[in-house]
Amino acid sequence: MQTPPLSIAMFIVAAMLGALGQYLYKSGADAAGGSLASYLLNPRLLGGVLCYVLVMILFVAGFKRGGAMTVLYPIYATTFIWGALIGLLAYGTPIKLVNIAGMFLLVVGIHLMGR
Repeated sequence: MQTPPLSIAMFIVAAMLGALGQYLYKSGADAAGGSLASYLLNPRLLGGVLCYVLVMILFVAGFKRGGAMTVLYPIYATTFIWGALIGLLAYGTPIKLVNIAGMFLLVVGIHLMGR
């Protein structure tokens, strides 16, 4: 089964949205006061939930277009790369050489899974 480029693009966008959702959860949790209302009315947490809803919509749409799970799901694993980049930009979290090596191995694995 050939995976359509549109399905691949949808999963790349889903990976970016997944990382953005993680960032919004973290920053929302930092701002939350601990009460139920501080969680339910927190715009960042709600934004994170929206990101994950969009991720699921993109998953379904990508699979519906004929995407192979063995190709598409490893692409979603790039969420870790996007998360590291967001962490660098938002929090100044350094990306170490060992992290780059892991990202490289992830990309190699994605390539091998898609063969």
